[in-house]
Amino acid sequence: MDGFARKVERFWEIFYQHDGYKKVVTGLQNTVYIAVVGLALGILIGTLIAVIKVLPKYSKLTKALNGFCDFYVGLFRGTPIVVQLLVAYYVVLPLLGLNLPALSVCVIVFGLNSGAYVSEIMRGGIMSVDIGQMEAGRALGLSYRVTMMKIVVPQAVKNILPTLGNEFIALIKETSVVSFVGASDLYTAFNYIGSNSYEFMVPYLVMALIYIVLVMLIALMVKVMERNLRKSDRSN
Repeated sequence: MDGFARKVERFWEIFYQHDGYKKVVTGLQNTVYIAVVGLALGILIGTLIAVIKVLPKYSKLTKALNGFCDFYVGLFRGTPIVVQLLVAYYVVLPLLGLNLPALSVCVIVFGLNSGAYVSEIMRGGIMSVDIGQMEAGRALGLSYRVTMMKIVVPQAVKNILPTLGNEFIALIKETSVVSFVGASDLYTAFNYIGSNSYEFMVPYLVMALIYIVLVMLIALMVKVMERNLRKSDRSN
């Protein structure tokens, strides 16, 4: 017990007296920022891909777009996120002659990766909406695009909300790999504390606790959104 107390004391010394908490706050902000913006980009990209994949394949353009979407989804679902980060930061950017901050690269890569997964989630949601909704919209004189985006997709989002919550949770946890390209997150912050205190047990336990709290907050948020959507459905 005395040994554990000394570990806690050493952790507190680096965390508070040596401003380790500043790195933790920065890491937490970056973790949430990458996950939130990455999910937002993923939803935009995934919705576009899902709409393309459910389009009737009557023209060469739709067939070509569908083929590109299949390639995109296969690429990002078939490679680990850490490999995508390394390739983007150390291969693609130098080839293009670009010099972006590590945090921006992480946001872009996480958004592209999330888009591949969200596209399949959204496609399943769209397919779950009764076909009569599309027929009703077209019967009212709406175009296919307007009917899809204003009638079908909103209903699909309601159906897939819990799965989107799971995707958000996955992004939060996957941000622990951004240190591979020099970005700061919760892992790098607590690794700094552990390296300077020469004790990793307490820092890693606190880090795990923060991740658990983040996941619980996201799960609670999704439940509240689901409850509000059910209330709005009943009121309508």
